Amino acid sequence: MSDPTPPPSTDLSGKVAVVTGSGRGLGLAYATALARAGAAVVVNDVDAGIAGQAVRSLTEAGGRAVAEVVAVGTTEAADRLVARAVQEFGRLDIMVTNAGILRDRVLWKMTDDDFDSVVTTHLRGTFTCARAAAVQMREQGEGGSLILIGSPAGQRGNFGQTNYAAAKAGIGAMVRTWSMELGRAGITVNAVVPVAATAMTETIPAFAPYIEALHRGEPLPEFLRKGEGFGTPEDCAALLPFLASDAARDVTGQCIGIGGDKLALWSHPQEVSAAYAEGGWTPESIAATWHHSVGSAPQTVGIPAPKAR
Repeated sequence: MSDPTPPPSTDLSGKVAVVTGSGRGLGLAYATALARAGAAVVVNDVDAGIAGQAVRSLTEAGGRAVAEVVAVGTTEAADRLVARAVQEFGRLDIMVTNAGILRDRVLWKMTDDDFDSVVTTHLRGTFTCARAAAVQMREQGEGGSLILIGSPAGQRGNFGQTNYAAAKAGIGAMVRTWSMELGRAGITVNAVVPVAATAMTETIPAFAPYIEALHRGEPLPEFLRKGEGFGTPEDCAALLPFLASDAARDVTGQCIGIGGDKLALWSHPQEVSAAYAEGGWTPESIAATWHHSVGSAPQTVGIPAPKAR
C-alpha cells in the first residue's frame, strides 16, 4: 500500500534569494528554479548585459528578480548583494554562492595570480557572502538557507586544478563548520556538488564530444545520465528549491551530488583504517607495518573519466 502522506512542500513563496554568478549556466538554472518555486531572486553577474538578460528571462516567466552587478570576493560586494535583497524585497532567506572562475594549470606552471584569483572568487567569495547572509538571517530571527556550490574536484581532486580543487574542498569544510555554528539560529548549510554540461566541463576532453552533441540538440546517452550522473544545468537545479524549503529543515552539514538522473550524498572525510603500536611509532615500525595494515588499500584520487557502456 502506498503512503497516503503528501510530500512536504517545497513552495518558496515569500522567500528571497541571492544567487551569485547567476547570469548564465548553472547559476541561471539555480535562479530559475528558485523563482519558479516562488522566491524573489537577486541575480548577480559581472556583466551587466548578461545579468539583465537573466532578469528578463525570470520576470517574463512570471518571477520577481533584480540584478546586482558586482564581482564577488570582497566584503563590500557581499554587503551590496544582501542590501539589495533587503532593499528590493524586504528580507533575505536564501544565499546561493555559485560565482566562480577557472585558471587551470599544473602546479609547476600555476602563477600566484592564477591561484589567488580562483581562491578569491570561490573560497573568499563564499565566505564573505555567507557571512553577510548569516548576519542578516540572524537579525531576522526566522532561519534561512546557505547553499554553497561545491564540485567533484573539491571532493576528489582533479589534474590541473590545484586552485579550484583547494577552494572547493574548503567549501566542504565551511559547510560542516557553519552547520554547527548556525544551527541554533535555524539556518541550514549545505553544499551542492553538481555534474553538468557547462562551459567549465566543456574544457574536459572526456566530456567535450557529448557536450558538443548536446549543443546540436542530441540527448546525452543513458550511461552518462545514469552511470556518471552527468546532465544539463537544469538537471542540477531541482536540488536548490528543496534545500531552501521547509522540506529540508532537518538537512544541514551535507555535501549532496546531483546531475543527470543521479542524486547522491557524499561522505565526510573520515578514518578508513588504523593500526596501533604500544608506546608509539618509529619510522621503521611504520615501514614494516604500512603495506599490510593501514596502507593496504590506499584511497583513490581524481574524477574518473566517463566510459561508454
